[in-house]
Amino acid sequence: MNALVWTGARAMELRHQPVPTPAAGEVLIEVGSVGICGSELSGYLGHNSLRKPPLIMGHEAAGTVVMVNEGAFADNSPARTGVRVAFNPLVSCGSCDRCSLGLENICRTRKVIGAHRAGAFARFVTVPATLCSILPDTLSFTAGSLIEPLACSLRAVNMTQANPDKTLLIIGAGPIGLFCLAAARAAGFKRIAISDISESRLETARRWGASDAINAAKEDVAVTAHSIRAGGVDTVIDAVGMHLTREQAVKAVIPGGRVVYIGLHEEASPLAANYLIRQEISVIGTFGYTKADFASALTLLEQKEVQPTSDWLDERPLSAGRESFEELINGTSKFAKIILHPN
Repeated sequence: MNALVWTGARAMELRHQPVPTPAAGEVLIEVGSVGICGSELSGYLGHNSLRKPPLIMGHEAAGTVVMVNEGAFADNSPARTGVRVAFNPLVSCGSCDRCSLGLENICRTRKVIGAHRAGAFARFVTVPATLCSILPDTLSFTAGSLIEPLACSLRAVNMTQANPDKTLLIIGAGPIGLFCLAAARAAGFKRIAISDISESRLETARRWGASDAINAAKEDVAVTAHSIRAGGVDTVIDAVGMHLTREQAVKAVIPGGRVVYIGLHEEASPLAANYLIRQEISVIGTFGYTKADFASALTLLEQKEVQPTSDWLDERPLSAGRESFEELINGTSKFAKIILHPN
C-alpha cells in the first residue's frame, strides 16, 4: 500500500508499505479521507514530543472496514466488513481510575493512533473495533474525517463552563478555532469574538457566525477584547498554543474569568503567575475528548453545524501530502483545512 511516512523534521515521503494486519479485537479500515491536524504540523517540524520518526501520522479519518479480527471482538462494536465508519484515535485502557470516570481522553496509559502507532496517512489503517462509529449515509468520508477535530473543539467549549449569555473569545481561526466557533454557536453563545492574523480565515469565521473578527496582525487582541466587554471577555479559548497567544488569552479575560488552552504549537510557555493569582483567573488545559464528545460531534455534523465546503476546505490526493504540510506551515494555503485521499 502507499503510505505517507514522516522521516524527520520537514521530511516526508510517499512509500510502499506492507498492509498492516489487525490484532485481536481490531479491524482493518480502507481509508477514504484523512485530515491534516495542527498537532501534526508541529510533529512534522520535529516539535511534538509524542511523535517519533519514522511514523505514518494521521488520526482524523473515516473509511470502510475491509477485515475483522474476531479475537476478543466486542459485541457492542458496529464495525463489520463493508461498514462505513469513522474512528476515535484515542486508545484507552478502560480500567484505570480516569477511564472509570468516563475520562478516557486522559487515560493513564493513553495511546494515540498516528502518534504512538501507525495512522491513517495510508491506504489502510488498523483500529480497535470498539473505537469505530458507523458513518451515516448522509455524511461523506470527508465529513467523517471532521468528527475528531470537532469533538476536540466541542470539549473545549464545554470546558469554559460558561453560560451562553457570556462573551467568548477564540484565539485562532484555523480548523480547531472555527470548530470551536461552530460548537459555541450550537450551544447558544451569541457573542463570539475570534482572532487571527489571516484575513481570509477571519472572513470564514464571519460567515460561520462570529460577532467580532479581530485581525491580530493589525490590532491588539487583549485591548480589543476589553472593548468588546468592559474589563475583558468572560472566557477565552486559545486554539493556537503559542506563548504569544497564551499570554493574549490571560490578558483578554475578565478578572475571575476562565481560559481554556487547547492549542499545542509550543511545548512550554512562561505565564504571568502573579497576575493570574491577583486576578483569580482560572487556566485549564483540554486534550482530546471523551466517547460522549465524539458522539456529540457526529450529531453536530449530521445537523450540518459544520459542512465540508470548498470555500474553507481543500481535498487532495495522498501524494500531495508533503506539499500540503509545507503550505499550511508557511501560511501560503488559502484553505483552513486540507483533507487527503489515500485511494
